Amino acid sequence: MIGPAILLACLPDADVAAFALGIPYASPWGHRGFSHSLAFAALAAIVTALGVRRNSELTAFPARVCGCWILAAASHGLLDALTDGGLGVAFFAPLDNDRYFLPVRPLRVSPIGLRAFFSQWGLTVLLSEFLWVWIPGTAMLLLGHFFGQRRPRPS
Repeated sequence: MIGPAILLACLPDADVAAFALGIPYASPWGHRGFSHSLAFAALAAIVTALGVRRNSELTAFPARVCGCWILAAASHGLLDALTDGGLGVAFFAPLDNDRYFLPVRPLRVSPIGLRAFFSQWGLTVLLSEFLWVWIPGTAMLLLGHFFGQRRPRPS
């Protein structure tokens, strides 16, 4: 069930379509607005869980899987709040449309648009994400796997 988690982690950036629709960045429906909120993460994960349950042989859907999917969707906004640019993330939309950053912001903000992404700026962003996201994330996965193997599994 890792596929839906990956898609849910990427889903919030579908809001870049707002630019083509003339929705301003600072709008609650703009980039890093509602689609990056905790409410959206929960809603998207629950809808995905219901869809998977309906289209599979599962009669009950484990809450733990849905919880992981909520975390996957919410991780996108969390990572965006670690960037050094933009307007921040509307974590609490639709109840509070204020935008927030985390106190530590080591990630370079990604340019919007393919042409800008495939530039020196885009390369700088990729290196920043490799250093601050991919290396620590991979280390955590490997440690979890290593220590998870050492634990006796229930029968």
